[in-house]
Amino acid sequence: MPRFAIINADDFGFSHGVNAAIIKAHEEGILTSTSLMVSGDAATEAIALAKNYPSLAVGLHLVLVCGKSVLPPEKIPHLVDSQGNFPDDPTLAGLRYQFNALVREELRQEIRAQLEKFRETNLPLSHVDGHLHLHVHPVVLQILTELAPEFGIKFIRLPKEELRINLQIDRSNLFNKILWSIVFGQLHRYGTSLLTAHHIQFADCVYGLLQTGSVNEQYLLELIPQISADLIEIYAHPAIFHPGEPLNGPEGVGEVELAALLSEKVRDTLATHQFQLVNWNCL
Repeated sequence: MPRFAIINADDFGFSHGVNAAIIKAHEEGILTSTSLMVSGDAATEAIALAKNYPSLAVGLHLVLVCGKSVLPPEKIPHLVDSQGNFPDDPTLAGLRYQFNALVREELRQEIRAQLEKFRETNLPLSHVDGHLHLHVHPVVLQILTELAPEFGIKFIRLPKEELRINLQIDRSNLFNKILWSIVFGQLHRYGTSLLTAHHIQFADCVYGLLQTGSVNEQYLLELIPQISADLIEIYAHPAIFHPGEPLNGPEGVGEVELAALLSEKVRDTLATHQFQLVNWNCL
């Protein structure tokens, strides 16, 4: 059986430093794919860069928490504050999206607007995922499946990874890892049924959630030999620090994850275990 690995970087368009790291990881490392924040401060630069690197697949990184909306706040006043900012708390945001009918209607409008803004880039839409994985919220995922035919959504990320393997490698943040494994396990079951019914594809396993902030070289070197799935995604948040720019993670993490994506040892380990580096456009 052929084995395929999609190596994705989230937060394309967040900042110049993130953009620079993503391009470096694609040019010199194993990165095959990235996810664009169309409302990011450096989105215009990211789009221009993507057009210079057609081998880098680009999907939509849907922003519905910890970021800015595409629509002006007066059009979605129940969804964002007066400056167009989404809530910073994903749990609070998820509850509002589930139980507030006014918010749900505005949510549909904003999701459509972000898809339309991506379409305006004229980049092929590789896939859809979401900032802090809010895209797998049942309400959001249902909206995405309804909009899929119109916007050509063929692939959506469904986080799924083995807690046992992760804890063998790194037992830090034990409580959060157990909680996330339970919550996202339930969301994966729901998402599998929904996406399958709408003929939208997803990877067998997606690695990165349980190791958020620490997808480093050693983690990947220990993880890859234990993977049994044949179509996987590994995602990370590479960044290069630029003074004065906001960070998309804890200080120093972006550089560590960039180094992992540039590692020849990681590349060789993927090859040793018969993984071909691909993206959703290839498949």
